[in-house]
Amino acid sequence: MNNNQATINKLENMRLHGMARAFRATMETGVKHSFTPDELLSHLVDTEWEDRHNRKIQRLIKAARFRYSASFEEIDFGLPRNLDKNMLLRLSDSSWIERHQIVLLTGPTGAGKSFLAQALGHQGCMYGFKTGYFSCSKLFKRLKLARADGSYLRELTRIQKQDLLILDDLGLEPFDAPASCG
Repeated sequence: MNNNQATINKLENMRLHGMARAFRATMETGVKHSFTPDELLSHLVDTEWEDRHNRKIQRLIKAARFRYSASFEEIDFGLPRNLDKNMLLRLSDSSWIERHQIVLLTGPTGAGKSFLAQALGHQGCMYGFKTGYFSCSKLFKRLKLARADGSYLRELTRIQKQDLLILDDLGLEPFDAPASCG
């Protein structure tokens, strides 16, 4: 095993996967002679930082459990849905999450409320915010089960840790089934 391979193995063992990948690519392409030592180190650190940042975003998106992938780039402002493009673009920087503001989307069925909510959530993940996407009917059923099995507080704590909470389809079903008369 040569010295470069030993270095790559050490980087992998230390879980510096981005650095290992960049170092391997640098050695394979033979560009190593065009880097000064400080440039090489800077390149390796930048690649590691980007790798960790991208993995964090992917973890946040996966943990959010979006129903489908939606992003701001996919919003079609040409459709007649009465969308305020300027308002949505102001929301795209996710500063409203830091200010603990609430966004409420209303409109008729099929207007794209769920898509817009998930696009906002996806954008929040891109900015590093912990996001939770919940269909209200499933969330309320899960909370009812959690209350029955004693894990209710743990479930509420998990929900509370989210920076952005998206509640979809609120009001489609009654909160509690009516008590039977008899």
